[in-house]
Amino acid sequence: MNTESNFLINRIKAVKYAAKGFWILITSEKSIIAQVIIGIIMTTMGFIMHISATEWMFQIFAIGLVLVAESLNTAIEKMADFIHPEYHERIGFIKDISAGAAFFAAIFAVIIGLIIYVPKFI
Repeated sequence: MNTESNFLINRIKAVKYAAKGFWILITSEKSIIAQVIIGIIMTTMGFIMHISATEWMFQIFAIGLVLVAESLNTAIEKMADFIHPEYHERIGFIKDISAGAAFFAAIFAVIIGLIIYVPKFI
């Protein structure tokens, strides 16, 4: 096989692994499932409230940001648990920082949601 074929095969495999990870996240991780449900609710609200294209862009960005942050937090926590299954203060610190990053994303998503929706109710 030539290098172009190998490249294409490797890309297809990478997409397959990514899709598998996506499926694992949305079917088994409670924090991701909760965020997906919130994303669906906010998307429904967007249709009901007829938000603008710009508001859609910010809302979709916020939903994606939270899902990515929660996913990375989950990966970091799983890796930390694998490396050091019993409690360790430094592992706990790392996991807290990871959760803090996801919390940052959630805070900004709430702010974006408030900016979009509060004026529609006033």
